[in-house]
Amino acid sequence: MTEYDLIVIGSGPAGEKGAAQAAYFGKRVAVIEKDAPLLGGASTNTGTLPSKTLRESALALSGIASRGLEDVVIQVPKPLAAATLMFRERHVVEKERGRIRWNLEDRHGVKLYAGAAKLVDPHTVQVNGERLTAPVILLATGSRPHRPSWIPFEEELVYDSDEILVMKNVPESLIVLGSGVIACEYACLFAALGTDVTILDGRDKLLGFLDDELVDAFGREVRRLGMKVQLGDAPNACSVKGDVCTVGTVGGKTYTAGAVLAAAGRSGNTAGLGLEEIGIAPDKRGSLTVNEHFQTAVPHIYAAGDVVGFPALASVSMEQGRVAVCHAFGFTYKQKISPLLPMGIYTIPEISAIGATEGELKQQGVDYVVGRALMSMNARGQILGAENGFLKLLFSPDKKLLGAHLFGPGATDLIHIGLMAMHAGSTIDVFIDAVFNYPTLSELYKYAAYDGLGALSRRAKPA
Repeated sequence: MTEYDLIVIGSGPAGEKGAAQAAYFGKRVAVIEKDAPLLGGASTNTGTLPSKTLRESALALSGIASRGLEDVVIQVPKPLAAATLMFRERHVVEKERGRIRWNLEDRHGVKLYAGAAKLVDPHTVQVNGERLTAPVILLATGSRPHRPSWIPFEEELVYDSDEILVMKNVPESLIVLGSGVIACEYACLFAALGTDVTILDGRDKLLGFLDDELVDAFGREVRRLGMKVQLGDAPNACSVKGDVCTVGTVGGKTYTAGAVLAAAGRSGNTAGLGLEEIGIAPDKRGSLTVNEHFQTAVPHIYAAGDVVGFPALASVSMEQGRVAVCHAFGFTYKQKISPLLPMGIYTIPEISAIGATEGELKQQGVDYVVGRALMSMNARGQILGAENGFLKLLFSPDKKLLGAHLFGPGATDLIHIGLMAMHAGSTIDVFIDAVFNYPTLSELYKYAAYDGLGALSRRAKPA
């Protein structure tokens, strides 16, 4: 039996950062990865990096981001071999796997084990017949696509969000089942490549958790891309005959396409770990319940990342892994997750948000003011052809920033300006006082702040 201070099961964002954090402070750490040498979990291999890289490839191949250059953009050839689309994705994924291995083994001296892990008792993990023991264990096993029983995933033309990465050709038509982040990101990606996309879901809004203004703007852009959106009628049947996929709905409607992508959420990877035998019970989706320190029902066994469910973001998973390890070993370095979690959605165009939405502020009875800036009125936005993009700031009457919402190119980077202002507890005066490079989209913050001050001034004037 080999002894360690920490055993981490899984090498995704939570596992990698948790392991590196412990090793940085001198702990002996082992990481077990069942899919080795494919380090990095779903984030690196089937989720975050692949889908975002494919998005950039689609934009480059289609030229869809080049407004005003439509007449000179080369049409995407059809059928488009998936290998063409995947070329850059394969390179990026391989580089990230290498970076993770370097970070764990070379930089921090972490021992990597390849194989499926199983807990044989609360302190002992077995992998490939070898037993490892440690006073602390971190479960960072990630998640996999949820597979509703009525969807025939055994059919070649029916994909989940992992399988879509190994398709042979980009389909001429595609039905996307779902209205959440993964569904909308892939729908935009394929629409950019000229695929005839139909989105089906029982919910009444795309990305309904966002501020209503973002939802409305995205809906308009989706239709500009030529997508068909059928909401409020849940799909409940799917069949394949020859090269035609048919999807039926609760309302009795049917839709056909050359392929189906099901994006029905994720399930935690907890099967086969032996958790129930040591007193840890996953829920029906395989997720684990943890406290604010990321301890499970067995206090020295922690869990972080997708396996604990919401929000299931790579950025947050990294912090969860670090916080869990710091609590386990009493490191004062990092004790909690920031309450400000930026959301980045890589649709076309990008969407990003931090803080409260208008709907939330109204529901809470919080008084607020709105300031907006349009990319169509911004020099850099004009260069990019970002006619429909905008920044929306929400702030209190005493000018404290409450939320920022972005729609348009670069949104997932730009949101961090608002994030840092909120971290600092700043008022919107910080944007008024700052000097921004010109021409840049960052200037949107200054002009949204000016617009907000104007709204505040008008409010103060007597009727």
